[in-house]
Amino acid sequence: MRTYRGISVSNGAAIGEVLILDNRGCRLSRRFVDQHEVDSEISRLNSAIEATGDQIAQDRDSVTREIGEEYGHIFGAHLRILTDKKLLHDLEEPIRQHNYSAEYAVSEVFDRQADILRRVAGTLYSERANDVVDIKVRLLRQLMGVRQNSLAHLDRPVILLAATLTPSETSNLDRDNVLGFATEEGARGSHTAIVASALQIPAVLGIGHFLADAQEGDQVILDGDKGLLILNPDAETTRKYQEIIDRQKSESRRLSSRSAAPAITQDGTEIKVFGNIEFHYESRICDINGAAGIGLYRTEFLYLGADLASLPTEEDHFEAYRTVVEAMGPDRVTTIRTFDLGADKLPPGFSASDVVEPNPFMGVRSIRLSLKFQDMFRKQLRAILRASAFGPIRIMFPLVSTILEFRNAKSIFLDVCEELDEAGIPFDHSIPIGMMLEVPASIIMIHTFVREVDFFSIGTNDLTQYALAVDRGNKGVDSLYNSEDPAILQLVHRAIQVATMYDKPISVCGQITSDPNNTMLLIGLGLRHFSVAPGVIPIIKELCRNVTVEECERIAKNVLSKDTASDIRHYLRHETAKKLGTGWTAEE
Repeated sequence: MRTYRGISVSNGAAIGEVLILDNRGCRLSRRFVDQHEVDSEISRLNSAIEATGDQIAQDRDSVTREIGEEYGHIFGAHLRILTDKKLLHDLEEPIRQHNYSAEYAVSEVFDRQADILRRVAGTLYSERANDVVDIKVRLLRQLMGVRQNSLAHLDRPVILLAATLTPSETSNLDRDNVLGFATEEGARGSHTAIVASALQIPAVLGIGHFLADAQEGDQVILDGDKGLLILNPDAETTRKYQEIIDRQKSESRRLSSRSAAPAITQDGTEIKVFGNIEFHYESRICDINGAAGIGLYRTEFLYLGADLASLPTEEDHFEAYRTVVEAMGPDRVTTIRTFDLGADKLPPGFSASDVVEPNPFMGVRSIRLSLKFQDMFRKQLRAILRASAFGPIRIMFPLVSTILEFRNAKSIFLDVCEELDEAGIPFDHSIPIGMMLEVPASIIMIHTFVREVDFFSIGTNDLTQYALAVDRGNKGVDSLYNSEDPAILQLVHRAIQVATMYDKPISVCGQITSDPNNTMLLIGLGLRHFSVAPGVIPIIKELCRNVTVEECERIAKNVLSKDTASDIRHYLRHETAKKLGTGWTAEE
């Protein structure tokens, strides 16, 4: 038995037989054509491009009909790439100048583009490599007359393993028989991840090299909740996971029937459970699961849908925000965080020379970037304000370190309000303005911020990184990155205490809140507003209904007396299991 860890992008667990998709190849040996064949070779290329375009358009239309227009836009972007004039020139040039075959020209041009995108590590551009590979594979199949091994019609249930899986391959999976999939490559914000989540297929991406250890027909367990792949599990592990799967199905049915009920503790305290979203269509999941509203809308993910050469327009922002606001209705607030981009993940349109720096996580990012690129910041604020005419909105600034940063950002906001007023554009004039508490300095100085800030949200992911001096993307120090570290919990406790003292709403929106093991601790620390991943809203609400504030305060007191994160995790898992049952399997 071997266990691999990757990135969880779509929840759920599955047990099944391995099917390996061999899609690593498509790099061809060099082949030339005679000079008199060049024109016909280019004609053959153009015919393949046209046929591929028709195929992509069909996928776009079928995906739009089945799961929504926003997913169809992914394939619309593929069409724009395929028909880009510069790309067509780049494909024809090696055929005309070097007498390359159409297949080899396609392979060279697309592989070069994908390699460039992959090398821009940590940026939004790198998410596009998979899209480029998808188009390349389609074109090569057209040129070579190769029929794709259909994943849409399988004769048995399987768990799909691959080096990578393109968006088109994902959208065409046989969802009756593909129980889940895992890939060596991939990222949380990739289009493949988006489609998998929308189709509710358990998926784990970015595991690293593991295919050499697997064979078709092997038994495998896929844990999309924890981001695990277990190859050739032993009988005990299989039995344990089968119980988990059965319990998840039963519990999901039970919790769904109670999703609309409020989360009120047994001694009468209401806990508001909001949803964290990255894409506007996730608001529907929050609605179904009974969210009190949207506690965090990560707007930088709008840039994942941008073309390689352009930024989202004001209308793109406005439509995305309006969609979420209307989904939440007039009684539930949507908290929109202004873009949290950084020098390590710049969207197109920025001048790299302006922001290149040796340590981007300590540099020009988040609110600092907004204040540096004010035209882009104003465009986003205009769109948010316009969307506020359709329902309640709160605006939240990320990574604020000093009161001057907050004041400068709010001053720009007020200027934009004046512009809209002068133009006669309707918006909510009483929008609350809040900030993220992600830097230790802002929590130390929170008594200064409470005089001017309408609400707070603690971002424990970055707070952990900055307080413990641990790069959360560095596997070499992964064991030190822990939001349950006593130092982090002391900072969270102080922030909640001061905000409550001054009657300022405060929530926690980091990953710590999405783990039910931490629910009782956070209630005991005084938290009354949770902001969590959409999929865990029902279980968090159910846990709140089964506790009293008094027992949660006892648990929090015990936690704050402990010295190590491992002791805290063990203690909290034990206390949570008492409420959820001995079969509770939260991540250890």
